[in-house]
Amino acid sequence: MSLRLYDTAARAVRDFTPLRAGRASVYVCGLTVQGPPHIGHVRSALVFDVMRRWLTAGGLEVTYVRNVTDIDDKILAKAAAAGVPWWAWAYEHERAVTRAYDVLGILPPTYEPRATGHVTDMVTLVERLVERGHAYAIGGDVYFDVRSFPGYGTLTGQRLDDLQPAADTDSDDRKRDPRDFALWKAHKDGEPATAAWPTPWGPGRPGWPLECSAMAGRYLGPEFDIHGGGLDLRFPHHENEQAQSRAAGDGFARYWLHNGWVTLGGEKMSKSLGNTALVDEVVEQVRPVELRYYLVAPHYRSTVEFTAGALEEAGVAYRRLESFVRRAAERVGSGCAAGGAAAGTAVLDPAFVAALDDDLRTSAAVAVVHDTVREGNSALADGDDARVADLLGSVRAMLGVLGLDPLDPQWASGGDDQRLTSVTDGLVALALEQRAAARARKDYASADAIRNQLGALGVQVEDTSQGTRWELT
Repeated sequence: MSLRLYDTAARAVRDFTPLRAGRASVYVCGLTVQGPPHIGHVRSALVFDVMRRWLTAGGLEVTYVRNVTDIDDKILAKAAAAGVPWWAWAYEHERAVTRAYDVLGILPPTYEPRATGHVTDMVTLVERLVERGHAYAIGGDVYFDVRSFPGYGTLTGQRLDDLQPAADTDSDDRKRDPRDFALWKAHKDGEPATAAWPTPWGPGRPGWPLECSAMAGRYLGPEFDIHGGGLDLRFPHHENEQAQSRAAGDGFARYWLHNGWVTLGGEKMSKSLGNTALVDEVVEQVRPVELRYYLVAPHYRSTVEFTAGALEEAGVAYRRLESFVRRAAERVGSGCAAGGAAAGTAVLDPAFVAALDDDLRTSAAVAVVHDTVREGNSALADGDDARVADLLGSVRAMLGVLGLDPLDPQWASGGDDQRLTSVTDGLVALALEQRAAARARKDYASADAIRNQLGALGVQVEDTSQGTRWELT
């Protein structure tokens, strides 16, 4: 494949060449399950879901790892404030995160390790760092010695002397340098005994970057292709990951990808700022597939300003695509594509391929889909079924890569939504039968009134040579 990706470490777009021919290995930072997810959280998962689908479409076997951080300072603090065990708090919100991933059609990872299940790997990594002289223990804590590793700061292009203290502990008194970061945190009075594990340095728990390095190494080996995450993780989290892994002798990630923020009122969406739009709440206002379209359509490195108006516009745009797919499938069958092949094997539009190969430019790729749909609508109007079949296959194949195919079981059926769709179809069909009867008896005033009433409800009626059709506007 001819994929090119923007590598944060290189600060440039680079040709993507997998470490192992025919395979791609990817590690993406999952969420710290301290609370319910907002749409800023899930944008990262959606971005890398599309990337994974594109790698697969390019013929690569993808091993995709996305972790769960289920032990953390914030989890302990929020659980204590709520008066519940920290592990119960973490699991409740892990389920909420999984629900958000599922409702938005995000494919499950190959592996989804929890931090608490990999403490042994973390202790082993710390021991390697201590043996190599890159870490030191004091009073049950273990710190990474940033001055021992000349490459510290290279991921984000910063000089060590310009950096501020790590600010990952209550006090820097124990550190040789205030910029040293915690690999292992000693158990403190007042913390739950269950939030500590035995180690050569005493009971305690891991620092956040240590968790990801250990889990990436466990499932992908000492060197792998792509490490992904949100823009806010570049420093210090990813800088620390890279430093400790390479200081231990591992090659670690060969490409670093970071997605842009979702902002609300011009500020990064954040629980600490109180400006969040929870996934569970937003999907009560719009269909999940429309929220997915809204977050997938912009380029992954761009900032998305969340507004109700923009979300509504995205829904209208998606419904245009959906309307063509459903009308075309009604005409020629849902499985038809170019050459009579299944939709999933249709040849992708070269412009669509070029867009995604150019650093996953989903904005340009979505524009190609809309252009193809316009051609498809013209073919429908002309009654050119062969052309309709070709274009339907192309549109479904492109939307499949983006996780937006309206006929995918994820979006085409399910529970109350499907029952509501069936009822709506029936009611509109009944109204159109009454309109047809009025026209047959030449009562055009009544026929026009029915059409206008449907229009006021958002149902557009179109009379064609093949019969009357309707769609939601």
